[in-house]
Amino acid sequence: MQTLESVLTQISDFVWGYPLLILLFGTHIFLTFRLKFIQRFIGKAIKISLGRNKEGEGDISQFGALTTALAATIGTGNIVGVSTAIAAGGPGAVLWMWLTGVFGIATKYAEALLSVHYRITTKDGQMAGGPMYVLERGMKSKWLAVIFAGLTSITAFGIGNMVQANSISHLVNDTMGIPPWITGVILAVLTAVVILGGIKSIAKVCEKLVPFMAIFYVLGCIILLVVNYTTIPQSISLIFTSAFTGHAVMGGFIGAGVKEAIRFGIARGLFSNESGLGSAPIVAAAAQTKNPVRQALVSSTGTFWDTVVVCAFTGLVIVNSYEWTHGYNGAILTKQAFSDIPIVGPIFLSFGLLTFVFSTILGWSYYGEKAIEYLIGTRAIQPYRYLWVVAVFVGCVMSLNLVWTFADITNGLMAIPNLVSLIFLNKIIVSETKKYLWDGNLDA
Repeated sequence: MQTLESVLTQISDFVWGYPLLILLFGTHIFLTFRLKFIQRFIGKAIKISLGRNKEGEGDISQFGALTTALAATIGTGNIVGVSTAIAAGGPGAVLWMWLTGVFGIATKYAEALLSVHYRITTKDGQMAGGPMYVLERGMKSKWLAVIFAGLTSITAFGIGNMVQANSISHLVNDTMGIPPWITGVILAVLTAVVILGGIKSIAKVCEKLVPFMAIFYVLGCIILLVVNYTTIPQSISLIFTSAFTGHAVMGGFIGAGVKEAIRFGIARGLFSNESGLGSAPIVAAAAQTKNPVRQALVSSTGTFWDTVVVCAFTGLVIVNSYEWTHGYNGAILTKQAFSDIPIVGPIFLSFGLLTFVFSTILGWSYYGEKAIEYLIGTRAIQPYRYLWVVAVFVGCVMSLNLVWTFADITNGLMAIPNLVSLIFLNKIIVSETKKYLWDGNLDA
């Protein structure tokens, strides 16, 4: 097992090397300029996203599509992912995560636009879309579409299921002494109740759960920052300087260079907001919308809330606690940071992580389901749902170091065909944006 873990770690390091980071961040920047800084429309996008009226053909409202996508993206990446990035890349990783979010808004917008543009209506009357349909119908590349769908169906069990369940079961056991198998049973039952009803059931739960959990968690972060307000200016300065100069050995922290800050910041930024990964557009394609641009704007707010807001708060709280200097990592590091508020702090963290994990499991179940539907057909949906519920329990009770590493690998590989399609089809993205947004036809 140690040999296998070592091999997977080497593969992960190769996948997440400079080529992928340049492709990912380069696509963010390229699309930002091609779309004339689409980020400037974030206010309009947020306003549209709050509407729940049916605007056009689709399975769920735009708000439902957004909250389902946010359910999948706001997960352990916002808590464990941020702390892992800081532990490995130093405080500077927080800035690179944040920049990945800012520029990633353009990529999230673009991939959602293409997914709605190329979506289809299935035989049972439901919408189906995502990068696999963009690759097949837009790029005329069936083989790339199959590769993406295959990677998505596998990645879903890692990033969207077992690693999520594992994180909460260990934290609940460590904080409250509840055995992992009990957490596993409860989480599996709750998951089954929701996902067996399909996307409408998932969206209905996410519309209520996501806003509440995000506000609750951010409130906890604000309280922590207020308690330790005196060191905030120093922590912000540390984040910026470390991003470009690296960070020396400090306490139990082993030190990190600029390369580590960039690598772990961007990698965990993608893990968190999924801009460029190609997962969120799958649910965007199910939205009831007048035109592709309106849903693209709505989808872009997901990256804003996930990384520019939630991850930024988490990163500042962890850096400002200085617990990272003691050699802590992962969920334990975040737990130590939140322990600055005795009793209340760990409760905020545990409840936040529990809701984040549950929502991510719900959102990713739909991504994996649509990917397997593309590969095999609708007959595979129900068995996939049952297998998904079983995997939730398994994730809670087993050690998942290998799964984390494997999820990182497939996560990165998923992004490649999706990013290629965004670059290849950028003219369509621009022309659609001009037609509906720049020319003032957004309500058409």
